[in-house]
Amino acid sequence: MDLICCQGIDRENWKQISALINKGNWDKIFILKNKNAENFEFGDNCEMVEIDSQMPLVELKREMREKLKSKIGKEFEVALSIVSGNGKEHMALISALLEMPVGIKFAAFTKNGVEFVN
Repeated sequence: MDLICCQGIDRENWKQISALINKGNWDKIFILKNKNAENFEFGDNCEMVEIDSQMPLVELKREMREKLKSKIGKEFEVALSIVSGNGKEHMALISALLEMPVGIKFAAFTKNGVEFVN
C-alpha cells in the first residue's frame, strides 16, 4: 500500500510523519509539501510533491490530482496521514483522491505502532 502524507508549515507534527514512514511497510511514499514549509528529510524512500497552498481550493485539488494520478498507479486504496497541514490542504487532497478514485485508510503512528483509524 502507498502512503501519502501532508507536510504543512506546522513543524511540530513532522516527527509523527517521520515515525509513520519509518515504522510502516509501504510500497511508495509521497509527501505533499507546502511550498512554504521548511525542508525536512523524511528519507530517501520518499518522493516530495510540492504544492502551492495559496491557490484557490478547486485549483489546489486539481493540482494535487494531476500530480498524484500517475504516481499512485492502479492502487485501489492508499494510506493517508493528514496530521500535518491545514484544513484547505486536507480538503483538497481527500477530494482529489476520491475523484481518482481510490479508497483512503487514515494512518497514524501510536504507542502501538502504525494503526489505521477508519
